Amino acid sequence: MAGNLTAVTDADFGQEVEQHQGLAVVDFWATWCGPCRMIAPILEQLSVEYDGKVKVCKLDVDTNTMTSMRFNVRSIPTLLFFKGGKVVDQVIGAVPKAALESKFKQHTA
Repeated sequence: MAGNLTAVTDADFGQEVEQHQGLAVVDFWATWCGPCRMIAPILEQLSVEYDGKVKVCKLDVDTNTMTSMRFNVRSIPTLLFFKGGKVVDQVIGAVPKAALESKFKQHTA
C-alpha cells in the first residue's frame, strides 16, 4: 500500500480496525472498480495529512467477503469511519476531496 495506507483482511480486521484507539477509516474497494480508483489518490493524500490522527485502511471486497458482509457493504467504494471499534459514519461512492476531508475533520475534532 502506498503512503500511510494499511491493507486489512478478514483475518486481521478486528486487530487493525476494531481494536485501534482513535479514528480508523476503512475503504471497501475492488481492483475492477473505477470509482474506487478515483478516490484512491485522495485517500492517500488524506492518510499523509492526517498521519498520527487517522488510520486509513483498505479492504479488498473480492478477497475479504466476510467483513464486507458483516458490515453490509453493498456498493463500492464504501468508506466506514470507526471510533472505539464502532461504525460512527460512512461515505458511499466517489466523492470530492473536500467532502472526505470534512468527514475527517468532523471525526478528529
